[in-house]
Order: sequence, then structure tokens, then C-alpha cells
Amino acid sequence: MTSRRVGAWFLAVGAGAALTHLLVFALTKNWMLPELANATGFCVAFLVSFFGHRLLSFQDTTITLLQSLRRFALTALAGFICNELVFMLMLRGLGWADMPALLLALVLAAGQTFVLSRFWAFAR
Repeated sequence: MTSRRVGAWFLAVGAGAALTHLLVFALTKNWMLPELANATGFCVAFLVSFFGHRLLSFQDTTITLLQSLRRFALTALAGFICNELVFMLMLRGLGWADMPALLLALVLAAGQTFVLSRFWAFAR
């Protein structure tokens, strides 16, 4: 698969996962701490992201489903740690509203996740 096509699928799947994350966050933030709502959104979006990337973005991978799941889980967890730290800094430290803080956190974590996914989690 060409790099352009991988990138296009990665963006489409990532956008779907990000929208899922944002929707779950919006639906849960009034019932729990924003940091927990962010974690809940991450957990649901993880499924969208993994299966979308496995089946679309990196469909030419030669590693097993279980191996890519383990690797992607570590990759996603690293991305979530980045996300949560940025989110808390913007929300609690700088007093940003929750949605702009989450959007910035998602964008920064997405770049990290792409690099780790492309060159490790779904390596050829």
C-alpha cells in the first residue's frame, strides 16, 4: 500500500476514533470527573482505532492480530498518557474549557500514535 493511501486511511480512522472519543466524553463528563470521562472516551475509541487501523490503515501488515493488538495497546496507552497529561495541564493548570483542552490533547497524541503505529505496532 502506498504511503499516501496509508496516511489517508490513518487520518480517516483517526478522525473516526477522535469523534468517538469526543462523543463519549461529551456524554459522560457531567457524571464524572473530566479526567475519567476522557479515559472512558479513550477506552471506547481504542476499539474503533485498533480495528480501523488493522483492517484499513495497515492492512498489509505481516504480524498476527494478537501481536498487533498487544503492540497497539502499548502505543495507544502511550498516546493516552500524553493526551491525559496535556488535557490536565490545559484544563487544571491553564484553566481552559474542557473541549478545547481535549481537542489539543487529541491532536498531539495522534502524531505520536501514528509514528509508533506505522513503525512498530503494525510494522511490516
